[in-house]
Formats: sequence, C-alpha cells, structure tokens
Amino acid sequence: MLTSSASPSALAPARLRGCCTALESRLEPAEAESLAEILRALADPTRLQMLSMLRAAPQPVCVCDFTAAFELGQPTISHHLARLRDAGLVTSTRAGIWSFHALRSDLAPAARAALDLVP
Repeated sequence: MLTSSASPSALAPARLRGCCTALESRLEPAEAESLAEILRALADPTRLQMLSMLRAAPQPVCVCDFTAAFELGQPTISHHLARLRDAGLVTSTRAGIWSFHALRSDLAPAARAALDLVP
C-alpha cells in the first residue's frame, strides 16, 4: 500500500469556477430586492391571515377589527400593517383616529403572483 504525505485536496484536480454551465441572472438586483421584501412581508402567519382577510373583505378594514380578530395590541397590528404597506401590498387611509386598510389595486406582477398563494 502506498501512502502519500500530501493532503487529499492537493491530490484532487483543481475545480474551475463557472466551467460546467453558463449562468445568467434572470432577475435584476432591484427586482430581486423588491421580491425579497414581498416574501419577507409574507413570511409571518399573522400577516398572511391579514392578507387573507383583506382579500375577502368587501371594503377597507379598520385597524380596530384586526385588533379584535387577533387579540393583539394596536401597536403590534400597526407594525404588521406597516410591513405589508412597505412591501407594496396594502394601502391605508385615515378617518379620524382610525386607519382603514385594503389590498392595493395596482399590485406589481410579482406581488400579485405572491398574493395568489394566499387563500
């Protein structure tokens, strides 16, 4: 049996980077960041439920209704709504001390596709 003092990696052929398949990015960096923001917004059970409720609602939903539905405080509900708004999924309007929320009617194609996954 022959033994070698060289490490196994020294005996293996060198691997060239990018030699097997030419890869081309199909997403521009800005598109990737936008889609990642949408997916981060969807990556929470409460926000998914809120989106489902907004889809089924015949009119904008008051923050007080979300507070009652989830038994969460208004600051927590507002945080979730802000995440959805920042991702471009929800629009908000104010009436007095209350805010009302609805799905955006002008969703980007990626946002529409992601939202289609929510029952």
